[in-house]
Amino acid sequence: MWFKSKKTKKVDEEQYELLKNAEARIRQKKRLYNHFVIFLIGSIFLIIANKILKYGEQYNWFVWAITFWAFLFVIHFFNVFVTHRFMGKEWEKVQREKLVEKQKAKIVKIEKDVEQEFLDSDLNKTE
Repeated sequence: MWFKSKKTKKVDEEQYELLKNAEARIRQKKRLYNHFVIFLIGSIFLIIANKILKYGEQYNWFVWAITFWAFLFVIHFFNVFVTHRFMGKEWEKVQREKLVEKQKAKIVKIEKDVEQEFLDSDLNKTE
């Protein structure tokens, strides 16, 4: 009655990992949307600079600038929505596990080689 036990919510590692991945994904998408808004505003500014302010008026350079920027935006979009599906956290986890297994196999081989050299050197000493 006097002392109530405090109930603490413990988040297990799997839930924590899911939350962390979700937050990272949200940050990725947020950066993409920010990039899109800046792209639109920047494109309008480039058109205004070329047509209304008559900066470099004899040549429509804004078309090339906007095309290049749009190409960069498409690459960003592709990385967020397409590449991430194929090479996301699960893919990274599998690749990490493969590399760890390779390293463990190399360590075992090196240990066997060292043991063999040690045994060979002991045999040579006893002869």
